[in-house]
Amino acid sequence: MRDAPSPESQRIFQPGLFDGQVAFITGGGSGIGLTTAAELVRLGARVAICGRTPEKLEAARAELAALAPSGADAIHTAACDIREVDQVQRTVAGVVERFGAIDILVNNAGGQFPSPAQHISANGFAAVVKNNLLGTWNVTREVANQTMIPRQRGRIVMVIANIYRGFPGMAHTGAARAGVENLTMSLSVEWSQFGILVNAVAPGVIISSGTMRYPPEILARGIRGTPLKRGGTVDEVAASIVFLVSPAAQYITGATLRIDGAQSLWGDTWGLPE
Repeated sequence: MRDAPSPESQRIFQPGLFDGQVAFITGGGSGIGLTTAAELVRLGARVAICGRTPEKLEAARAELAALAPSGADAIHTAACDIREVDQVQRTVAGVVERFGAIDILVNNAGGQFPSPAQHISANGFAAVVKNNLLGTWNVTREVANQTMIPRQRGRIVMVIANIYRGFPGMAHTGAARAGVENLTMSLSVEWSQFGILVNAVAPGVIISSGTMRYPPEILARGIRGTPLKRGGTVDEVAASIVFLVSPAAQYITGATLRIDGAQSLWGDTWGLPE
């Protein structure tokens, strides 16, 4: 496996780039969400994160406060199950009450489990779709209606997955994430009238707290099927998200940026029986 670039080599964004802006990141207590939150805080944004585990959020709050120029005043955390509309409504309202607005939304929360399709129960399939697709919609709708549409501005980034040749081994999340990509395209057109840009990132094999819970052979197979012959890092995904919400991307909307080392273009994604 080839070595990944040092995160320090990726610190290319101008300090203060997001001064005065507010970012809301779902699933912000770990992995890609926490790394993106840390980068936005470092660049001057006030950041709100949500998740389902209060202990994880408290640890993230301390980490982010240490990075923020204004300390803990720039950080807001809230326990929230994005599948529950009433919780989402209260959480978004709480962020707006604390910081006055939301300029940037990163829909990072989600979850799935590896399984052959025939072994996924109806409840298991529904749970993943409810979390990854419906939960993403719940948050996006509330943020748009409560703050972005009234203010006629906003940046939204959906974190999906490498779904471009199906998602064998995790058909439930493949279906849900494909729905989120279609939602991204639809909203980019509908909400252009409000000055809201909507894009997505599609990570491939990323070495993170989430993928490390998968069986080692699944991670190894994904790396073998990646032309760059390594897994990506959460820092690389975060850098791409920061680019999409920065002024450098103000004419990009409805797009999906694949962060996958060309995995979507080459190699087997699922071992078929002989």
